[in-house]
Amino acid sequence: MPHAVLAVDQGTSGTKALVICPERGVIGTGTVPLAPRYGPGGSVEIDPGTLLSSVVDAGRQALAEAGEPVAAVGLANQGETVLAWDPATGEPLTDAIVWQDRRAETVCAELTPYAGELTRLTGLPLDPYFAAPKMAWIRRERTREGVVTTSDSWLIHRLTGAFVTDAATAGRTQLLDLDQVAWSSRALDVYGLAGERLPEVVDAAGPVGDTTAFGPAVPLTGLLVDQQAALLAQSVTEPGAAKCTYGTGAFLLAQTGNTPRRTTGGLVSCVAWRLGGRTSYCLDGQVYTVASAVRWLTGLGVISGAADLDRVGSSVPDSGSVTFVPALAGLAAPWWRGDVRGSLTGLGLDTGPGHLVRALCEGIAAQVAELTRAVAADLGRPLTSLRVDGGLTRSALLMQTQADLLQIPVEVSALPDATALGVGALARLGLDPRLTTEQAVPAWRPSAVYEPRISAAEAAERLGRFRTEVTALLERTTPQVP
Repeated sequence: MPHAVLAVDQGTSGTKALVICPERGVIGTGTVPLAPRYGPGGSVEIDPGTLLSSVVDAGRQALAEAGEPVAAVGLANQGETVLAWDPATGEPLTDAIVWQDRRAETVCAELTPYAGELTRLTGLPLDPYFAAPKMAWIRRERTREGVVTTSDSWLIHRLTGAFVTDAATAGRTQLLDLDQVAWSSRALDVYGLAGERLPEVVDAAGPVGDTTAFGPAVPLTGLLVDQQAALLAQSVTEPGAAKCTYGTGAFLLAQTGNTPRRTTGGLVSCVAWRLGGRTSYCLDGQVYTVASAVRWLTGLGVISGAADLDRVGSSVPDSGSVTFVPALAGLAAPWWRGDVRGSLTGLGLDTGPGHLVRALCEGIAAQVAELTRAVAADLGRPLTSLRVDGGLTRSALLMQTQADLLQIPVEVSALPDATALGVGALARLGLDPRLTTEQAVPAWRPSAVYEPRISAAEAAERLGRFRTEVTALLERTTPQVP
């Protein structure tokens, strides 16, 4: 019997697939890039067919490179991306509305009187980032036909015929009762979604159904939303530990154990995963624009791409008094002001590309530092280190800046593709429930550890400058009421 599993990470900018053997590690890889369409009014959409074909093509690439069969498949998903589709045929009825899409601000504005109640029920703030506002927007503006779900349910249905979602992905909708880990009839009523047919909420590990999309029939046994999969892969399984993934956005998650901890600092309280019917919870904070901000600088010709950050940034000793708040798609946690846009201040005739790069790295790192401060306040103790993964961890400049501003060590994952590795571990757990989580997850080992190189006083001064600019932005921007 084959021992390897196929792990597929269906992300925003691409789909990555790995064939993972418990003894030999990654023995096959496949990658298919994706390009969401950015339009007026904050719209971000993608053709669902390209999502499905990217999953199938990336999986087949990885299997072809591995040259051997697998015992199971795991699938990680984007979380808050939604679409309407026909449950009888599986055909999409709308494009997929990507998690970055802001058009559901109209829905959120109408529901402002229910914001506190929704947060107490679901752990999530009222914001178009989450799935339920997008689902309600689709029902108002696009179609009343079929079902409307997060993208994972559609992909799973196309692969296996099942109609399910895992508990953590369900928790990204603002329709899941955080304490009961079940769909909330009250939240559905508030959103005008009562009577909708919703997928069954299942554990992250366990047989869902068989798929022949990649060749001979193989069971799908692992499901999880992307950031929680990365949390698992980095062995952040004990309360108080945290990780941050630097991708299109940055996503910081801190494990809180088997009790949901309501945040007081603007974070998100959500499900980390449910295994064997037992739920683990986490605190979650987001930065909307990270790699997307790097792409913005690239588009302006300041750098040629992410690989250029260190070379250009190292041409100057500091940011030269330039402060960059890279809120190019709004401010997420802990401010939750999607209407705010970014700012570049302190520019002079001597400002060069290196200063802009350093200011961007500092702006990203400062937002993550704000998230860790909120986590520490909620947990009642500071973090002692931060485990990190994602493409931008290859930038020594960004990682050193992060360690400097946090004043704690930043441990870079030695294992790229943490999300795929996490859902691969779940596929193994779903195949063999006798395994423990520790046995299924690869042993944690950092490829690099960045220690702070500046004093706590200097870190506080630099963070203070950033907070001053954020405060000025918030004061200049009146919250929009569509």
